[in-house]
Amino acid sequence: MSALATRVIRRWRQRAQHLKTEVYALYLAYRDPRTPWYARAFAACVVAYAFSPLDLVPDFIPVLGYLDDLVLIPLGIALAIRMIPPSVLQESREKASQVMRQGWPVSRVAAGVIIALWLALAALGIILAMRLFIT
Repeated sequence: MSALATRVIRRWRQRAQHLKTEVYALYLAYRDPRTPWYARAFAACVVAYAFSPLDLVPDFIPVLGYLDDLVLIPLGIALAIRMIPPSVLQESREKASQVMRQGWPVSRVAAGVIIALWLALAALGIILAMRLFIT
């Protein structure tokens, strides 16, 4: 592998690690009572989407599958950051950096909630589709 390719890969890994830390900081910030309700709601959506195993466009679709991850998540993070008070965001970033140095946090409860939400939305979609086609 060329030196240029190695540098590009290293840069992408650093950027991905930074985004993971930012998503975890948003998770911590939306749980903080000093964060306004609208910022909490938006940050929760961004965090849920980032952690969700399902995407708007599935990853197996060439180019478009990863485009939503490359555009929507960073855009959502940027917008959420603007809504959160700077002091809360700074504290959350510091806590997130400390936790990330120890390894990626895992929450089985959060994963279960996200999967249950997606299953409920899929069931609702099936029910609505059946009503549309049966009547």
